[in-house]
Amino acid sequence: MDVITGSRKRARAKVMLKSGTGMLKINSHSPLRYFGRQDLVDIVHLPLKTAGVTGSVDIKVRVLGGGISGQAGAVCHGIARALVAYNADLRAPLKSAGLLKRDPREKERMKYGLAKRRKRFQFSKR
Repeated sequence: MDVITGSRKRARAKVMLKSGTGMLKINSHSPLRYFGRQDLVDIVHLPLKTAGVTGSVDIKVRVLGGGISGQAGAVCHGIARALVAYNADLRAPLKSAGLLKRDPREKERMKYGLAKRRKRFQFSKR
């Protein structure tokens, strides 16, 4: 039972995967109880459905940082990477679905002299 890390935005997820009965716990809670939204639970289950191992592995996840959307993406990325470490034959379907690539999009930094990241203050000629 190796610990594999997944990440998205500022969220980090440590995933422990082993063969079992299909149990999935995120910070000791069920996915729906932890995230509270079905669309985020679907993102978490996406690598399992793509690989076709939905009821045959037990997964424990420790996730921290970021918001719930970033955490769901981090868990998805971590589960996909853990599945490849568990069974190398699953790499091809997960890679073709784009689940092994970390999404590089982050918040842009705040710049001085601007109202927001790119928005400027109103220009006054006089």
